[in-house]
Amino acid sequence: MDEIVEIIKNSYSGYYNYIKNEILYPGWDNYFYALIVISLAVWLLEIIFPWRKNQPVIRKDFWLDVFYMFFNFFILNLIILIALSNSAAHFFDKGLHVIGLSLTDLQLVNMNALPKVIGLLLFFIVTDFVQWNTHRLLHRVHFLWNFHKVHHSVKQMGFAAHLRYHWMEPVVYKSLLYIPIAIIGGVPAQDVILVHFFAITIGHLNHANIGWDYGWLKYIFNNPKMHIWHHSKEIPKRYGINFGISLSIWDYLFKTNYIPEDGRDIELGFPDDEAFPHNFIQQEIYPIKIK
Repeated sequence: MDEIVEIIKNSYSGYYNYIKNEILYPGWDNYFYALIVISLAVWLLEIIFPWRKNQPVIRKDFWLDVFYMFFNFFILNLIILIALSNSAAHFFDKGLHVIGLSLTDLQLVNMNALPKVIGLLLFFIVTDFVQWNTHRLLHRVHFLWNFHKVHHSVKQMGFAAHLRYHWMEPVVYKSLLYIPIAIIGGVPAQDVILVHFFAITIGHLNHANIGWDYGWLKYIFNNPKMHIWHHSKEIPKRYGINFGISLSIWDYLFKTNYIPEDGRDIELGFPDDEAFPHNFIQQEIYPIKIK
């Protein structure tokens, strides 16, 4: 027990110091300022190339979504995710040790032996595929869908809607990603940062008020014209469509793609979302309150 307490204490102090250094000492690999730069750049694209021209620049729930961005990306880690992740990793490692294994025994690929570009591409594809499946799970399992409703409560799409989600979602995503990442472990942290920055940019663009589909690349990368149908209030299939995170290719391969027409003006949300709360606190406790 003392060991876990020490892990949690070190997690809090370590992440607090990390955030402090992120703010005080900007650098190319800085998540805090990267999020700001990417957000401002995509917002500028929304202003210059608006798809829905009658949508205000400061759209409905804009400031709520901006708060969600920084809360989910930084504060949530400080409150729970880092301590939870480090504790779970500790128990997982202990469990492997009991059966005479270690994390290195699970690795199927030595990433350090691959050319850097190939290693990063493999890491990106594997993690995106796991996230695609996790996203489908959030729609298929009723218990998880009640948490995912926070993300689908967006009524006007904009870049910041990308990071409007309930704190339970990253718990599910990170839990399901742990073993696949262990299997392809060995990617240097400074290289993984590049993948994360790319994923953030794609995610921001997917939710932005921009009518782009990237031409033939739409069959590989998720895009605003595809993703808006994922947020359609009228669900065309029972468990939803267009689950792509960064890549759209999984939807085309597994027949969950759906773009019947230009979705610029479709109504967003989910059935009976009129009763869904509109403020942060109420949205966070919503899944706990419902029966």
